[in-house]
Amino acid sequence: MADPRALQRACEEAARALLSLPAGTPSQRLLADQAAKVLAGLSHVLEALALLVDAPGEPPARQRGFRLSVPDWMPAVVNAARAFLAIGAIELFWVATAWPDGVEALVLVAIMLLLLSPRGDMAFGGAIAFALGAAGGFVAAAIMKFAVLPALQTFPAFCVAIGLFFIPVGFAIAYSRRPAVIVICTALAFSFNPLLSPTNPMTYDTAQYYNVGLAIVAGCGIIPALAFSLLPPLSPALRARRLLALTLRDLRRLATARLRLTSEDWDGRMYGRLAALPDQAEPLQRARLLAALSVGSEIIQLRHVAPSLGSPVELDDALDAVAQGNGVIAIAWLHQLDGRLASAPNGGPETAIALRARARILVISEALAEHGAYFDSGALA
Repeated sequence: MADPRALQRACEEAARALLSLPAGTPSQRLLADQAAKVLAGLSHVLEALALLVDAPGEPPARQRGFRLSVPDWMPAVVNAARAFLAIGAIELFWVATAWPDGVEALVLVAIMLLLLSPRGDMAFGGAIAFALGAAGGFVAAAIMKFAVLPALQTFPAFCVAIGLFFIPVGFAIAYSRRPAVIVICTALAFSFNPLLSPTNPMTYDTAQYYNVGLAIVAGCGIIPALAFSLLPPLSPALRARRLLALTLRDLRRLATARLRLTSEDWDGRMYGRLAALPDQAEPLQRARLLAALSVGSEIIQLRHVAPSLGSPVELDDALDAVAQGNGVIAIAWLHQLDGRLASAPNGGPETAIALRARARILVISEALAEHGAYFDSGALA
């Protein structure tokens, strides 16, 4: 916190030292390069910390292009379809019945779908809780409006009356540790005031009250609950399978050069999918995504240095085998390429390039061997 710029410079110098560190084996080269990558990540963290604490010194200029990367479009498509159908249904009902408060119900349905859709599997439970809260608010507002307020004449009495409702609800929201209770109480507070509609002087129109109450209860709970029940979000298991399948598809396209990405773009895409992986995902699924992250990064780097290695045909054959889901053949071609690079004469900058290439071959080979069931599967999405 005191001097993040100095720590950042230290991390950058250490990373450069590791990258230039002599290594005698592919494993040593891989260890040094990956340690340098960790230090580079710490350097980015310290750069962000320096911006937060307004540390003196100019941050290094980083010019990076923007590339939109969405882990999986299907959850967004399902949410959009649900919103379209629910809003369309409430609009048709509004037009067909000439409902005076249909527009309020339409707005509430749109708001609730936007708020609950990102909650995934908890969206339906949230809609039910909000419906219960809105129904409770309807009853509480009716008691207050038609039983309590007609007997009161002064403004202080009015304040005491509504305080008897809002103060307990506020305490429940502030101190409750159960999400369902918080949602229900929030719905109570949200629906109470529009239903009460305090004016000076007060009006006691029951027909108007029922119209507003129907709009709030239907818009806040009934329609969203039906929408999430009829078109539920994707299950965690399905989302995890789709993320793995999409990653395998991209990896195979990357191996055949049909997908051209930089290492930063590939890492960003994979970090997004790792973040989107549901909490219920199995450890093996996370390990497979991490393995695909490593394999994709090494493939990109190997293609980049291939001209310096004489454009070996073994690399093309190995990547073709990866694209076809044949890990055994890919490993065999990679071992053949590793043997040819190991037998090359020592000396010159080509030796360091070849050693790094052998380290990348080691990463790909071990990942293909350890997760062969995944990389050889036909799960193309």
